[in-house]
Formats: sequence, structure tokens, C-alpha cells
Amino acid sequence: MHVRDKLYINGQWVASSSTSVIEVIDAGTEEVFATIPEGTADDVEVAVAAAAAAFPAWAATPVKDRAALLAKVAEQLGARNGEIAEVISHEVGMPLLFSSLIQAGLPTGTFADAAARAPEFAWDEQVGSSLVTREPVGVVGAITPWNYPLHQIANKVAPALAAGCTVVLKPSEVAPINAFLLAEIIDAVGFPKGVFNLVTGVGPVVGEAIASHPLVDMVSFTGSTRAGKRVMQLAAEGVKKVSLELGGKSANIILEDADLAAAIPDGVFKCYLNSGQTCSALTRMVVPRSKLAEIEALAVAAAENFAPIDPFGEAPEGRLGIGPLISATQRERVRGYIARGIEEGATLLTGGAEAPEGLERGYFVRPTVFSNVTNDMTIAQEEIFGPVLSIIPYDTEDEAIAIANDSAYGLAGGVWAGDQAHGIEVARKMRTGQVEVNGGAFNPIAPFGGYKQSGIGRELGAFGFEEFLEVKSLQL
Repeated sequence: MHVRDKLYINGQWVASSSTSVIEVIDAGTEEVFATIPEGTADDVEVAVAAAAAAFPAWAATPVKDRAALLAKVAEQLGARNGEIAEVISHEVGMPLLFSSLIQAGLPTGTFADAAARAPEFAWDEQVGSSLVTREPVGVVGAITPWNYPLHQIANKVAPALAAGCTVVLKPSEVAPINAFLLAEIIDAVGFPKGVFNLVTGVGPVVGEAIASHPLVDMVSFTGSTRAGKRVMQLAAEGVKKVSLELGGKSANIILEDADLAAAIPDGVFKCYLNSGQTCSALTRMVVPRSKLAEIEALAVAAAENFAPIDPFGEAPEGRLGIGPLISATQRERVRGYIARGIEEGATLLTGGAEAPEGLERGYFVRPTVFSNVTNDMTIAQEEIFGPVLSIIPYDTEDEAIAIANDSAYGLAGGVWAGDQAHGIEVARKMRTGQVEVNGGAFNPIAPFGGYKQSGIGRELGAFGFEEFLEVKSLQL
């Protein structure tokens, strides 16, 4: 068992002001995997003070020196890929192969990108008679979720540090051990004291203390829309800069001339990745009614190709492994949505609320597909965060676009078309932050973020880097 009894503040591992601990549960075994300090508002006070004191010198550090430290972090993350992947598979339940590629692999690339981007960035530009310069925003409070824990941490910490900001991080208390590994690496490569600080604890205590602290200049939050609204309210009291990456209920439009044999399995995979615990999951498959029966058959075959497995086990030959959900609470929540779908009249094609056979331990839910869903049903409007696909038929292309846009969210989406130009035309009409056309791959340097209640601001690449900068005009 991992026992972490210290926080990382001002370049040192220090005890929390509280003696309380939080148990971290292994998603695959339902047993205690680790314990961490239950941090307090007093711990946040010390961490923010350290970050504020360190900010002037860090902001003045030459960009090439900041970049060199970030490159070392990327190198060490890569060297510890196996360890990080294993930890996150215990915490989150993602099968180990996917954890290695995604959960551990993406953060390595994000730190490397920040290290390469900062020295090449145009910090100054001439605009008429003015010199326009960009400067770090200041102390950043980073509050991150459990579903892609280190990836979401890296999306905030790497560009913030590259920009010259200092950071106070509160990782999810449900999946926090990966954050301790990052803190170890940051400490080992020699960042100045106070530049990066780690305070673990629960959102209503540590998260709210960060969001409301007068010395925090910006809050970058990823999580539920409900919690994001609370962060925004607290930050508004200090008129802080806020970046929010929140929920999603993303539509995947299958057009009449789409290659169904490619589109449907891809769409099911994009719904079920990380057991559906993905904010950008394509959970609404919007399909032509004339081809509903064919699509249903393909979707059922694709869903039943997923085998619920222990995160450290192997999937049966020819099938894809799908791990458990993060917690008992999440499992019951997803089962509740499945029951609600049946109650509201959707057709259950495969899956259901019952536990998969042969898995007595672990927070598993059967891969589930509903059809004949209407967009006013609960399962079509609310974010389930589990392996549940809703197939929604349409009669005209305009209706398909209207269904896609009929959501409080706007984080991601997909379009499958026989002609790519037509697919792009439809994608442009979708009110959402990113759309993949014909299965276009996730791009880790393209801007990621949403419209409407999916958030404010963008992460990743140049757009994510600029979130952590202020713009100043020098009138010459």
C-alpha cells in the first residue's frame, strides 16, 4: 500500500496541519490502495504564500532555463512510464496497456511540448506605435479531476510553469498518487522552492480555499459543471482569471453516405474509452433512421467485443478490455441512468445494470447500448460518465445537426461522411469545441475546450499556453 503522509510546499515535503487522512480505493479490487493527507485551508495558505513569494524570481528566469527544467520533467516522466501507468490503473481502473499509452504517455508529451514551445513563443510584438508584450499571469491554482489524472495535471502545470507562473495544485483525492510522483520528479530536477506546490484534500475545503484566495491570480479547473460553477463563483469575488474544462454530452453524427463498417465500431470505442469516463466521449450516436437496423446490429457487435477485465489482466483474444469504473458511487450512478433509460422508453440492445458475470470485485458496469432514444430523454441530456451509448435516429441532415446542438454542453463531437468536405461542412455547424471528421485522431497540441456549459478557455498547444499569460501594451 502507498502511504503518503506529507504535502509538497515551498520545495519541501511537509506535514499537513491536520492529522486526518483520505483512503484511496483500488477500482479493480475495491480495497484500500493508498492513503494521503487530508489537507486544510491552512495548508493552502502556506502553499499560496510560497507560490506568491517565488513568482517574481521565476517569472524573471530566462525562458530557456524554465524550458530546460520542463524538458527534464518530460524525460523523467518517460523513464517512469511503467510505474505511473501501474499507479493510475489501480486508481482509475483503466487497463494497463491503455494506461501506459494514454494516462502516462500524454503527460510526457505535454511537458515536452511546453519545454519546446516557450523558447519559440513570440513574447513581444509591435502593433502600430505600441510594443505588445505577454507576461505570466501570476499564481495559478490548478484543480484537477480523477478520470485522466496526470494528463489533466500536465495540461495545467506544464504550460503554467513554462509561461513563468507558479502553481498550487489540488489533484483529485480519488486518484492522487500520480500527482505525488510528479512532485517527486519536479523536486528532483531542481525547480526553485515555491514554484510548484501540492496540497491534497477535498474540493469543498482545499479546492474552495484555492479558488477564493486573494493571492491566487488564476484558477484552472477541470471537473463537473456543477463544481465548475462553484469555482467560478468563488473566483469572481476576486475577479480572477478562470479557465474551466467541464462536462460533455457529445454527439457523433453518422450521415447517410458514411462507411458504417468503419464509423460504428469507431463510435462505440470513442464512447467506451476509459469505461466511458471521458468528458469528450461520443455518447450520442445520431444516425439516419433509414439505416437504424443495420447500425444497431453493428453497434451491438462492437459493444459485445468489449470484455470487462481486471485492469492488470488480459482481454480474451480478439476482444478489447474495458476496466471498472472509479468507485462504488459512480457505479451506482451509472446503473441508475441505465434504469432511467429503460423507464423512459429507450430500447436496451445490449448490456444493462447487472454486474458482468465472473467479476465479483471491482466497480464494473456492462457495456451498454440503447436505441430509439429521443433527445429529451435523461440519458440523452445528462452526462452519465460510464459505458452507455445512446443511438438517436433522425430523418433529415438538418434535424441531425439540431439534435447535436440541443444540449447544455458543447465539448466535442464527431461526423462521419462519405465525402470529407461534406463532413467538414456539417462539423462547422456543430456548436462544440472540437469535432473529429471520419474518425480523425485526438491531437494533443490542438486547442481543447468547450462551448456553453462545457467551459471557458482552451487547453493544450499554443492556445493552452496563452491561457496563462497577460497582455500588456507599452505605448511608445
